[in-house]
Amino acid sequence: MYFQKYIKNIRKILSYKLFMSLVFLVLGLLLFAILYTNVKPETYDMELFSVADKTIRSPKTIEDEEKTEEERKKAAGEVEDVYVYKKEVAQNRVLLLTSIFDFVNEANQEGADKKEKEEGKKEKERTQLAAAKLALLKSKLTADVTEDVTEKISDQTLTQLLAASPEELEKARGVLINNVESIMNDKIREDQVNKISTVLIDRIKSANLEKNVENASIELGKYAIIANEVYDAGLTEERKQRAMDEVEPVKILQGQIVVQEGHLIDRDIYRQLDTLGLLKGKPSVKPFIGLAIFVLLSLGAIYIPFTKWKEPEEKKQSYVLIFGIVFVGAILVMKLISLVAGLDQYDLSYLFPAAMAPMLIRVMINERFGLLMAIILAACGSIVFHDGISGTIDVEIALYILFSGLAGIIFLSDKNERFNLLRAGMVVSVVNVLLIFFLQFIGSGQMTNMEYVYFIINGAVSGILSAVLTMGILPFLEAGFGILSTMRLIELSNPNHPLLKKILIEAPGTYHHSVMVANLAELACEAIGANGFLARVGAYYHDIGKTKRPHFFIENQMKMENPHNKLEPATSKDIIIAHVTDGVAELKKHKMPKEIVDIAEQHHGTTLLKFFYYKAVEIFDDVEEADYRYPGPKPQFIEAAVISLADCVEAAVRSLNQPTPEAIKSLVDSIVQDRLLDGQLNECDITMKQLEIIKKTFCETLGGIFHSRIEYPGNKEQKVMQK
Repeated sequence: MYFQKYIKNIRKILSYKLFMSLVFLVLGLLLFAILYTNVKPETYDMELFSVADKTIRSPKTIEDEEKTEEERKKAAGEVEDVYVYKKEVAQNRVLLLTSIFDFVNEANQEGADKKEKEEGKKEKERTQLAAAKLALLKSKLTADVTEDVTEKISDQTLTQLLAASPEELEKARGVLINNVESIMNDKIREDQVNKISTVLIDRIKSANLEKNVENASIELGKYAIIANEVYDAGLTEERKQRAMDEVEPVKILQGQIVVQEGHLIDRDIYRQLDTLGLLKGKPSVKPFIGLAIFVLLSLGAIYIPFTKWKEPEEKKQSYVLIFGIVFVGAILVMKLISLVAGLDQYDLSYLFPAAMAPMLIRVMINERFGLLMAIILAACGSIVFHDGISGTIDVEIALYILFSGLAGIIFLSDKNERFNLLRAGMVVSVVNVLLIFFLQFIGSGQMTNMEYVYFIINGAVSGILSAVLTMGILPFLEAGFGILSTMRLIELSNPNHPLLKKILIEAPGTYHHSVMVANLAELACEAIGANGFLARVGAYYHDIGKTKRPHFFIENQMKMENPHNKLEPATSKDIIIAHVTDGVAELKKHKMPKEIVDIAEQHHGTTLLKFFYYKAVEIFDDVEEADYRYPGPKPQFIEAAVISLADCVEAAVRSLNQPTPEAIKSLVDSIVQDRLLDGQLNECDITMKQLEIIKKTFCETLGGIFHSRIEYPGNKEQKVMQK
């Protein structure tokens, strides 16, 4: 109770948004601090060419970019240069030679015409004629050939061709063109040109040409022989790029041994350690950024459902605190188990009571938040139980925690009894064992029989431990936060509860009336979607105050005179009204949940004690109506309003001499209409549609109630005595 008062004081100081922000800030910091060591990269003081004093494994899968680049360069280097054979080159060179010889003949022909005209001229003039023929030939070669032959063929060679006889020239043409064509039909690379030219020279020399013509033919042949299989730089680069692209990235795999204990740390190993961020002095901030993102996502997954939940702010604050405490507690248990496992070198992850937190939240809040707890715990477990490698994620344990938590929630969905918690724990144990077999078999795990037994025991203990811890922690949470859980309602509904036994023994008529009201209220609440179980239990205790003076209430007056007949209306009124305040005091004395106390306090609202009011009016002149009303408050929530209506309806129907369905319906309509007109339902969130459903449910249920109730004499409007 002290904790509950402490929380209330904080709520008074802080606004709702500030309170929620503070809670989530603390929760985020705690979660980050707990998981910090699990994502913090372990670094080592290693020197190049030193001997490793321990075996180091890679904490993550990462690409070795330098090694990958080496492999790509190696693959590119293994690609041979690409050469393309151009068949048209041979034809072009033959045509070029043919053109040269044709131009030589044309130049000689034009030169011969001039010779006939200038016959008998001096030798000097003949020399000028030869020079003119050479110039004419060069002009033709320059003008009509795409390739400037004159730059590669010497004037001497051209002069020798011009000086040759037509027969010798034709013979040289045939030898040169045939051999060039024959040789150029084969593939020739640039580095083979000189060798091939030597072959051509030998063939020309063996043709027995006149010496000057032979020399000219050799020079023309050397000029004509070129490479016809040329290097293709673009295609070569394309193939090299393709070879590089086909190289798979070299990766350092998670869990891979980087260096064995006692081995020398060479340059390659040192580079890998540096790449992984395992060397001291070079820490990486990425894991901490990742953890911060994880914490934000987890808090967001919790915050958003709470903000969208249509519940009173005070109630949501309590539930947020419960969720946070259970969540942090579960993470701490998880962390403790992982630390113990690290010391003993035994895998204790399956021992974690994974279903505890989801079952607690399922019982204390609802199934939706229980599922949320199971999911977030599974994610956290994948970080905490990381198989001894910091910064890694263990998917297997995440599945184990998730399905174990889901099993606990599912088998608590129907009946939230204490025994059902233990039964759910047993089912969780079975599910845990099946999950262990699933995880081991699907991974083709090789375990000994003793290891199987060890893990099976861990899984079974986890389920039972979840149930035991849930049952042990639940009362503290209920008492600390004043939360009325379904489990607590079940305990309060037990007929052996001291207060219910007190009603049964001291006010049996009230006990029977309360049971009838409970039946009516529960069915009506369930029909409109309210908490029927809360309505039932609240109805059991709503008239606990009558046990102080039971015989002043008509349902407990069995074969005895009504004591109110001897009392003044004001005194009777005080006694009747006092059962509300007496009941509230009795419930608070026994530390009953706030909802039960509120129902007892609000079930009459500020209604008028009509019988005693009208009786007082008949006797006295100055009677104030306000003095004959209950102090209230009016019903503040639906369950209290339904109990208020059910209480009045059940008492009224009991007073009917002939409770026919028509009479019951008319009476129910009248009572509900009277409460509406009196404003008794103005302060609770109830709709007209819900009231129609409530009236219909009352009428259907009351059809089986035919117990007669003693009526007070007087006007029909004054016959129903309200309690």
